[in-house]
Amino acid sequence: MGPGLAWLTFFMVVPCLLVFVYSFFERGVYGGIVYDFTFENFDRAFDPLYLAILLKSAKIAGLATLIALLIAYPAAYAIARAPAQRQPVYLFLVMLPFWSNYLIRTYAWIVMLNREGLINRALLDFGLVGEALPLLYNEASVVTGLVYNYVPFVILAIYSSISRLNPEIAEASEDLGAPSYKTFLRVILPLTLPGIAAGAVFVFVLSIGNFITPDLLGGGRVQMVGNLIYDQFLEARDWPFGSALSLILIGVMMCLLFAQAVAVNRSAEGTR
Repeated sequence: MGPGLAWLTFFMVVPCLLVFVYSFFERGVYGGIVYDFTFENFDRAFDPLYLAILLKSAKIAGLATLIALLIAYPAAYAIARAPAQRQPVYLFLVMLPFWSNYLIRTYAWIVMLNREGLINRALLDFGLVGEALPLLYNEASVVTGLVYNYVPFVILAIYSSISRLNPEIAEASEDLGAPSYKTFLRVILPLTLPGIAAGAVFVFVLSIGNFITPDLLGGGRVQMVGNLIYDQFLEARDWPFGSALSLILIGVMMCLLFAQAVAVNRSAEGTR
């Protein structure tokens, strides 16, 4: 475990400690750090202006999570119920987009969603719209990009839960007279909640801190907390305030991961 622990220590624990320490200091006149202890950065972080950006980020991340779950669960269920020899092929197709770079996949959506893009051209050619629709540089395009990039992870998480289910449980439910939809709602769905929770937390955590997708697909018009942190470190050169925002975001993520762990443990205890 030594190499892995050393890697995590130097590239995760140490940076997080630096962020924690810097968040309690002041910004210099021309940038940099002034080592005067203060809570001012956290007071600024909860200013209505920045709090609105955090809440907006949570809304976008929550919407992306919901849509990803609605897409991923039927897909994972279909893969898990497919013949065993076909499942590796379907899983390979799910992971195929990851063979290309994240930026390339995001730029592809710019090509598809802009006013001269494939979607608008198709709508105009079929006479479904009279003029090109503003599909790009808004919250909807950001949500689309987040869902597209993260939904494969949700499919894998839910597929893992479904594939481990004992088929005899569903058969017993049907033998006792339960219709298929009741078997799904009362047996299959509760038993796969750990996979749903894992996928949901994964998408939400990565989405709320994302800054590339809002920057490219939002065109600078959709400001999320990830963009705000990025600007503080690289443009405003206000490292203490950027560290405070990062620390708050890390705290939100840790709370979500803790809640997921508690839910998974309770679900595991309930099935024993």
